[in-house]
Amino acid sequence: MLNVAEPGLLQRYQHRARQRWKSWINRRIPPAKSVTLNQKRIFIFPSRAGLYFLFSLLVMLVAAINYQNNMSFALVFLLANVFVIAVLHTFANLSGLTIKAVRARPVFAGQKAEFEVSLSRSNRRQYHAIQLHWEGGEPETVSLVEASEVSVKQFLDTGRRGWHNPGRLLVETVFPLGLLRAWTWIDLDIRALVYPRPLTSGPLKGAATDRPDGSAVPVPGSDDFYGLRDYQSGDPLKQVFWKSVAKGQPLQTKQFTAYADRSVWLDWAMFDGLPVEQRLSHLCYWVLEFDRTNEEYGLRLPGVNLPPDVGEQHRLAVLRHLALYGVSR
Repeated sequence: MLNVAEPGLLQRYQHRARQRWKSWINRRIPPAKSVTLNQKRIFIFPSRAGLYFLFSLLVMLVAAINYQNNMSFALVFLLANVFVIAVLHTFANLSGLTIKAVRARPVFAGQKAEFEVSLSRSNRRQYHAIQLHWEGGEPETVSLVEASEVSVKQFLDTGRRGWHNPGRLLVETVFPLGLLRAWTWIDLDIRALVYPRPLTSGPLKGAATDRPDGSAVPVPGSDDFYGLRDYQSGDPLKQVFWKSVAKGQPLQTKQFTAYADRSVWLDWAMFDGLPVEQRLSHLCYWVLEFDRTNEEYGLRLPGVNLPPDVGEQHRLAVLRHLALYGVSR
């Protein structure tokens, strides 16, 4: 006999039950970027109102048997048929619906991450009052009546830096009568990158520089011509040097420059003696500062060496390294 009074025993059984449930649901509905709901992925059960309805039918059936009243029997069987039809319509209100992960925007630790998903249909069937809910977020109710696709955004709290996985998404409906609840838990394999929380620090001490003040830094879109380089996929067509093409030479792209005040290395050793998270937060603050003033900067972490540069792509690359430093795959 299970002695629930034994310390930790009940918790162990609960933990084991949760692990078995997770293992079963992962086999039945594995993670995917896009999920189309079908009989295998949809669960259906009477709602609280549905249980009361069934109990009332049972009472009415007992009364009809007791009084041998044909009209009472007819009413009971009519309401029972309504319940059966509601089962089919509630199930159909999820069946065939496709839910796809769209994007998750990166944020700083402590902010709310935005997760966007889309719901679409492949037939003319209408879907009403579909509720989506991630744990920790606000439920969102949508319908697909005229539109064939609709986007839903949810904002969820984030904790520490690294990858933030919101877990399984609950999709449910009680349409049309509220007597039954059809639902599913899907894992859209979506995650948001969480950067370290910027932490203000004093002036940088021992900032290494390897470029003199006022030196030219290639920056796309500036007005000062800097030189030519080989064409790379994705370069703007307006910056292609078409004269070289007319002469039969390979494609080349024009580079333009801005003039940086200094070229600084943001080094891990600048904040010796501080905990890892504080070091990363200070470095994150200076990344944002240098990017705001359009100053050239590089990053040195244990195992990471990003050469000095400017621009949005460089900022995102640096922040990504800060977010994932020491985070296991």
